[in-house]
Amino acid sequence: MRKMIGKFLLFLLFASVLSVPFTSAVNAGGNPVYHVKLDESVERGLHAYLKRVFGEAEEANAKAIILEINTLGGLIDAAGQIGKLMDETEVEIIAYVNDRAISAGAYIALHADEIYMSPNAKIGAAQAVDGAGNAAQEKSDSFWKAEMVSAANSSNRDPKFALAMADDSVDLPKYRAGIGQLLTLTAKEAEEVDYSEGTVSSFKELIDLKGLDKSEIIQTNLTFTESLARLFTHPIVVPILLSIAGLGLVVELYSPGFGVPGTMAITSLLLFLFGHLVAGLAGYETMILFIIGVILVILEFFLAGGIAGALGAIAIIASIILAGGNPVYMAYSVLIAIAVAMSGMVILMKFFGKKLHLLNKMVLMDATDTESGYVSNVNRVELLGKQGLAITPLRPSGTIELDGERIDVVSQGSYIDRGKHVTIVRVEGSRIVVRESKEKGDNE
Repeated sequence: MRKMIGKFLLFLLFASVLSVPFTSAVNAGGNPVYHVKLDESVERGLHAYLKRVFGEAEEANAKAIILEINTLGGLIDAAGQIGKLMDETEVEIIAYVNDRAISAGAYIALHADEIYMSPNAKIGAAQAVDGAGNAAQEKSDSFWKAEMVSAANSSNRDPKFALAMADDSVDLPKYRAGIGQLLTLTAKEAEEVDYSEGTVSSFKELIDLKGLDKSEIIQTNLTFTESLARLFTHPIVVPILLSIAGLGLVVELYSPGFGVPGTMAITSLLLFLFGHLVAGLAGYETMILFIIGVILVILEFFLAGGIAGALGAIAIIASIILAGGNPVYMAYSVLIAIAVAMSGMVILMKFFGKKLHLLNKMVLMDATDTESGYVSNVNRVELLGKQGLAITPLRPSGTIELDGERIDVVSQGSYIDRGKHVTIVRVEGSRIVVRESKEKGDNE
């Protein structure tokens, strides 16, 4: 156990060191141009990456930041953080849509100072959806529509087209938008409605068009920590990490000592927290709350009562929800993890229960059956016709004495007083029925 705790603390120290993003030195002179590719899902880790790059561009007195967009969208809250970051950045930001700027990608493009598109590019289809891909609830949907309108206003564009991208009730038949259909603009259409400053066939053509061909082009890349942050904050990866953690803890609970399942569980939780820490969604107070929770869970192995374990579990769950940035989404992820853990518990009990150390102490695994010689009761048919003496009143149940043995019986329905002789007339398992005899030896 001591070795395990030592490894755990060493891992925490390593994660804390890595949680400080590494920055590459900028040695470019003459007002460079930063080229940033956004070609994956929009998730929370992307914000940390763009924040670093935009900061470097401002320090280098960059002439422009070209954000090359090719994405089908992602998380609304992550897109909102990126949009705010773009609004606060003093360097000119040019969005180059080289294929698709869909959903959150369209929202990000609208926050740029200028938009250029490749000939086959598309922009739009920005309806808010939930984790299952269905239309979001009215509250979230209304918020997102307002966000799209604000994004268009921030770059002085007609907001009705941004609203049509998010609201399928806005009727724009010329551009295939109306009841049940969201607006998606081609490059030519976007230029017609001033949602694009022009159409270019390549990134180089855009550079030449903007007169930036004399500037040094800085190709930005994700650092190692930022790559991990983007992976561990991905909306699909988060429930997987939490499910592995929950299942690992369940298996560890039913196994002797502390081994691989427990290590996997803690590692999964640390990777989750590490990713959200680097992404700027979780603070060190969240990590401290998590560490406190883990310590309380470990103490549960040495303290009786279960209070420490319960408090530890609450602290760990609270740290997970606080780290996510979106409490509702994180609550759903936690529920998924709990469901996976409970399913794992059922499987363990059904198929591996007899092989697990702790489970044998918690659940009775042995069964008593007739094949093993066990019977629920003895059917004493040998007592039929025998007489005994009622030593208690039978109302209708009571006790008789027969050949020195006290036997619990029930009368046929009538009251029999104490001291009367009775005859056993029926035996039904443990139920023995008697009737009063007029005198000893009377069997009629």
